[in-house]
Amino acid sequence: MTRSRRVNSSAKGQATETGPTQLLPVEKPRGILVFVGLVAFLTFAGGLLLGAHNFLQYRFVRAGPLTQEVVFTVPKGADVSSIATRLESESLVDSARMFRLMVRMDGNDTGLKAGEFAVPAKSSMRDIFEILIEGKTILYPFTAVEGLTSAMIVRSMDGLTTLIDDNPEIPAEGTLLPETYMTPRGMTQSRLIARMQADQKVVLDKLWAARQEGLPIRTRQEALILASIVEKETGIGSEREKVAGVFINRLNRGMRLESDPTIIYGITGGEPLGRGIRRSEIDSRTDWNTYQIDGLPITPICNPGKESIQAVLNPAKTDAIFFVADGSGGHVFARTLSEHNRNVANWRKIERQLKLRQ
Repeated sequence: MTRSRRVNSSAKGQATETGPTQLLPVEKPRGILVFVGLVAFLTFAGGLLLGAHNFLQYRFVRAGPLTQEVVFTVPKGADVSSIATRLESESLVDSARMFRLMVRMDGNDTGLKAGEFAVPAKSSMRDIFEILIEGKTILYPFTAVEGLTSAMIVRSMDGLTTLIDDNPEIPAEGTLLPETYMTPRGMTQSRLIARMQADQKVVLDKLWAARQEGLPIRTRQEALILASIVEKETGIGSEREKVAGVFINRLNRGMRLESDPTIIYGITGGEPLGRGIRRSEIDSRTDWNTYQIDGLPITPICNPGKESIQAVLNPAKTDAIFFVADGSGGHVFARTLSEHNRNVANWRKIERQLKLRQ
């Protein structure tokens, strides 16, 4: 009996010792703790990076130190570092390092354009960055006037100091489109000439495709030649189609064009004669003197504008085959030789009166 109680007592003791052991907390796996710590660290680091990025963006877009618009020039071949340094030295930005960093973060460190740029007052680093990326350089106008020869147009380029004189060859007569061209500083004269030639070809091709049927003009070159004569004969836009119509009528009838500007071109190459045409010059044969040759000269006598080309390819319907100056800058037209002779006589009187007034 006594042994039995001891056994029971021992069992009871074992039960008492086993119970508390089962209530102790279970230890968590080490991997979960590492994962939680890593997430916390990344969240903290991401917050720091986001804050830093927002701060940099704020610095990048806030108004800059410029108090007035300035011109900033980026040389060809300049890298981001040199550009940023010059921006800071010229007080366009307050931190070259910040500008350089943000440009590289944007991934455009090789996309900044060379040229001359207008930077407005208070421009932020972002504003300046976009100006240099878009490459919208300052442009300077160059105007080629209708009726000038190719040599005259090339000479007039010398007056634009923003163009580089690379000693271009004089282009063929009539191949340049007279117009106002916007050119960046540093453009070569040769490049501008190539652009003018390309524009003339585009205009001529377009107008040629829409020409009247039945014209006595077989090629685009012939259209340029006649357009150059029309250009030199009148400076009044409303007369171009009628002057062209007179020349078309004469070509259709096999009559010589008898245009005074063609005489001058044969003498001077289109340079001003500086005096009246002599009888001997009218009678002298050259490849351009339409008093002495049939049909058209061998080349244009100037560079005609779009309006003169349009007039030749779509001339006015007229019965006139003569015209002469009327003393007001325009012309008077005639259908017969007798009518024309009267108009010429009136013009001679006007000429004499003008000389007396001088």
